[in-house]
Amino acid sequence: MKSKTIANGILRAVAIITGICLLLYFLYRIQSVILYIVISVIISLIGRPLVIFLRRRLKFHNTLAVVVTMILMVTVTLGLLGLFIPLIIEQGKNLSLLDIDNLKTTLQDVYRQVSEYFAISRFEVEESIEESIKKSNVISNLDLSAIPNLLNFIMGGLGNFSFGFFSIIFISFFFLKDSKLFQNGLLMFIPTDKETRVLVSLEKIKDLLSRYFIGLVLQIFILFVIYTIVLLIFRIPNAMVIAFLCALLNLIPYIGPLIGGILMIALTLSGYLGSDFSSVMLPKAIYVLIGFLIGQLIDNFFSQPLIYSSSVRSHPLEIFLVIIIAGLIFGVFGMVIAIPAYTASKVILKEFLSENKIVKSLTRNL
Repeated sequence: MKSKTIANGILRAVAIITGICLLLYFLYRIQSVILYIVISVIISLIGRPLVIFLRRRLKFHNTLAVVVTMILMVTVTLGLLGLFIPLIIEQGKNLSLLDIDNLKTTLQDVYRQVSEYFAISRFEVEESIEESIKKSNVISNLDLSAIPNLLNFIMGGLGNFSFGFFSIIFISFFFLKDSKLFQNGLLMFIPTDKETRVLVSLEKIKDLLSRYFIGLVLQIFILFVIYTIVLLIFRIPNAMVIAFLCALLNLIPYIGPLIGGILMIALTLSGYLGSDFSSVMLPKAIYVLIGFLIGQLIDNFFSQPLIYSSSVRSHPLEIFLVIIIAGLIFGVFGMVIAIPAYTASKVILKEFLSENKIVKSLTRNL
């Protein structure tokens, strides 16, 4: 009897492990669908306040409110994507008319001016610069047979993007139309005696995360306006596109602003290749950097604290520590999802462990 019990236990353990492995493999295979669902949930949380406003204040029918909300969101998205079309067309023209020898000469001239301005010995890095310039000959010796493969790759990418885009719109529409659709799907895995507490937690999480994501949109918009004004004042080419890219990078905590600053300076300098370094390029870069830093100061001392205090109701120091810890454990992805995950965890802990002293202290503002 004992050996039979042991054998049954071993078989049960093997079955459980096999089931877990199959489940993980299944989730891995449908990772794109999971990504579509996650993005759709975020979109539905952002659009939720507008749907509620249209329903309650303007007396729209639920379906009409959702359709209007989706049209507005898609229009804004396509409008933002449309900002990149002039830049792509311009860069395409530049590439089609690109003179490799002239580009080499221009880069060498910029390097000479930088060396002279900062009193850097040219011989220290001359060899590496020459080697880099020689490698640029690859541009002029591209294998034309690779062009069909490149076109196939681009067309495949466009096809995947189109499929993903319309899938997200479709899923988001039904999440907005039936706000309990995702909730009911989640409740299938929750024991009956826990359903009430889970429903309360989900309502709080939806409210907090809706305010958080709307706050992020507002944060990006404020930075976009600041960066655009700065770049337009100094007549930087493609100012709105550069401003939008750098503002969007701010979604990545701490690392994003650093990348955005480097990108803004690099694109500013690239717009004035061939100009005098000391009288044109360097002043432009310094002024743009000052404008970028002003935008970051406004964001760090006004926008972010306001968003965190009013949306997720957490102290800025608390958020800082959470983001750093998530970044150390899960990398950049962890830093991006740290605040939503932490907020959801706090709501769940308050609902199920409200008597715990530590939980009570962390969730006193919820």
